[in-house]
Amino acid sequence: MDRDGRAAEGSRLRRVRAVWRRDGIKASAVSVYSQWARRFEADCARRGVCSDDQLTREAVGRFAVRYARRRGIARPAARCGADSALHAWSRGLALLGYGVPTWTAPRPAAVLPPLLAEFAGHQRRHRGICERSISKQCAQVAAFLAFLRRRYRRLAAVRIADIDSFVLEQRRRYCAVVVADCCSGVRAFLRFLHATGQVRSDLAPAVQGPRVRWGARPPRALPWPSVVRLLGSVGRMSRVGKRDYALLLLMATYGMGAAEVSAIRLEDVDWRAGTLRVIRPKTGVPIVLPLLAPVARALSAYLRHSRPLSAPTRHLFVGMTGYHLPLATSSAVRHVVRKHARAAGLPLDGIGSHTLRHSHATRQVNEGASLKVVGDILGHRSPAVTSRYVRVAIDRLREVALPVPSWR
Repeated sequence: MDRDGRAAEGSRLRRVRAVWRRDGIKASAVSVYSQWARRFEADCARRGVCSDDQLTREAVGRFAVRYARRRGIARPAARCGADSALHAWSRGLALLGYGVPTWTAPRPAAVLPPLLAEFAGHQRRHRGICERSISKQCAQVAAFLAFLRRRYRRLAAVRIADIDSFVLEQRRRYCAVVVADCCSGVRAFLRFLHATGQVRSDLAPAVQGPRVRWGARPPRALPWPSVVRLLGSVGRMSRVGKRDYALLLLMATYGMGAAEVSAIRLEDVDWRAGTLRVIRPKTGVPIVLPLLAPVARALSAYLRHSRPLSAPTRHLFVGMTGYHLPLATSSAVRHVVRKHARAAGLPLDGIGSHTLRHSHATRQVNEGASLKVVGDILGHRSPAVTSRYVRVAIDRLREVALPVPSWR
């Protein structure tokens, strides 16, 4: 590479480093990322290829293998370091207007077989089922159809014995709740087949899953002092800590679930009106909540000092590394909850993304809030769902306890 080429490369690296610093990446990480960028550029120059065209996960993985072989270091360590650093390098170049390829090739959209596609359309049009539930039902029906193929049984000739054998096979693999849910999906599929004239008999009533008593297990809620301890364990000096504290405070204050908090967008926070707009994930119904002062302060600190300026999404909560994509999965929110629960010394058994939602509802019932108000805030369509929290509201239950006669 001539002098002009090296100067241009150095100028580009300086501009990307400025992007990294603007997004709040630590100086030590910026230094490490820069080293990997120089190694990658030098490797591409030796091979006579354009470095920008090689900025994909697959090509970077091959570079890491070559680098590890040349330096005599472990391949996993080289792949881990190169992947994170050059992912950030690709992101920085894209923000500066350079044409870089997509880091990870998008997965092709799953195409349902014709029968499952027809079933999904029926559930969507005539039953009003949400897309998430339709996807789950299609997966359950696909397992049922695969079971019939293994038995060389045509769908038009399915018998009750086949259905019972399928349920027994599922029960050997999964717990009763999962099997009962699978039976519900198969039952809906058999009703669809009968309604569309594809089978003569309605076999839906013959699908007998395991009996699961609704509400047999009370919601897993933390005592409110434990919730306060969990929030206090979040270190709010770091960028990640500011994000995690704002996210956990929203969940604890308003009883939000993972899907609700991860779907909040920047425009949903109305600072002038002091309100917060939340979309219920199952029904799509919006609800407007008051923006309480502690929540507003936490969100303000996160937006001003933590959220990356180059985040390519309008979602409120995003990742702090890579392309700063939104926290769009319940597993990501669950990881945040469990990480800080572990730091607070709380038992991790049963703690998940809905723990703070259950804790909020239980506290509201204990404090005397009406079940109608609690149900409206949580987005419940039936009072029976909200009534579950009465079972774990110990303080309210003490008010109706009968005295136990003493025996002398």
